Formats: sequence, structure tokens, C-alpha cells
Amino acid sequence: MKKLLILLFSFFLLISPSVFADDISDFEIEGISIGDSLLDYMTKEEILQAIEKNKGRFLHLKEPNKYIQIAMRKDYPTYDYISVMIQNNSSNKYVIDKNEKYTILAVRGYTKYIENFDACIQEKDEIVEVLSGMFPNTQKIDQTKKYSADPSGDSILNIYAFKFDSGASIDVYCENLEETYRIKGNLVEGLNVGLLLPEIGRWLRDKK
Repeated sequence: MKKLLILLFSFFLLISPSVFADDISDFEIEGISIGDSLLDYMTKEEILQAIEKNKGRFLHLKEPNKYIQIAMRKDYPTYDYISVMIQNNSSNKYVIDKNEKYTILAVRGYTKYIENFDACIQEKDEIVEVLSGMFPNTQKIDQTKKYSADPSGDSILNIYAFKFDSGASIDVYCENLEETYRIKGNLVEGLNVGLLLPEIGRWLRDKK
């Protein structure tokens, strides 16, 4: 169990119980926290190239380019790769603000389980058990639903989410994508552990 805790998150603060109540910015996934500048992990040129590459990723949402998801593939000790989300400022195309901080609003760790949904569910359940012990009084949502980005309706998500009073959330889910859709889109499926600010959660739920 101690290993699972180390794999899940690193903690800045463990002294005050209030840390567990609301502030997910006190958690890291592979050393990356919400509120960090993406410039700490990528150059500006790399960020702009990634934005251009990924700007059509969420076309099933009402505001598909309000935020941009950027994947970072490095030799991480826990996850196969990490993704972060930053805001897309419509008045200045891909820059968050005049200071160009590219503030991270969500961070996710991914572990691939290609055509191995049962193994993914097993690891997801172990992680959920650990988090449930850490957040016994937090609102929890356990559901299986269709993956809205797949028009066939044959892809599913098995999700367990921890909702905080602030509206922020930690979610843990497994993807089981329909094979034709996955292969055509050159997509991966598997385990996802994410830290999300409220605005990201609302945006992802606002579908066309």
C-alpha cells in the first residue's frame, strides 16, 4: 500500500488535515502540480507546436478550443506519459496571459492497457481504495458511461471521481475503446489518474 501511495502522488504538506479537504494544488503527479507554469517543463516553442497539433482534440465539446491538452512523453517512473491542460486565450490565440505563463489547470498520468481492460480495472480499484481512505468524507461518483468522443457509442469509461467542496476533483478511470475507433485515431487506452480544477471539469461536461 505504501508503494501505491508513492506511485500516486508526492505530497508537499501532510501536517494539516485541511490539505486533504480541498486544495489539490498540494499534490503532484510525476513532480507536476496544478498552478505550475508549463514553461518549467517545456520550451515556449515546444508548447506552441503542441498546441497547434492538439487544438482539434475536443471537437465534441461546445467550446472545443477553450482549453488545450498537451501530452508529455518522457521516461517517467510511474506513468507511460503525462498530459496537462492550459487555457487558450481567444484574444491572443494560444497565450494564456501577457506574461505567457501557460499555467497548468489539470494534470493526468496515463498507463497503457491496450486490450486489457480487466487489468486496468484491477489497478484502478486499488488506487480508489487508497484514495477513499485518504478522503473518507469527500463526495464520490462511481459510474460507467459511453466515451462521448466516439460517435459509434461502443467505447466506454469506467470512472471513480472524488469531488471536493471547491469543485476541484481527482478522477481515476479506465478506457475501453472500440478497436476500429482506437486504431483509426491512433489512440491509446488504459488507466488515467487526474487532478482537475473546477473549470476544466465543467468544460469537459459541456458537450454539443
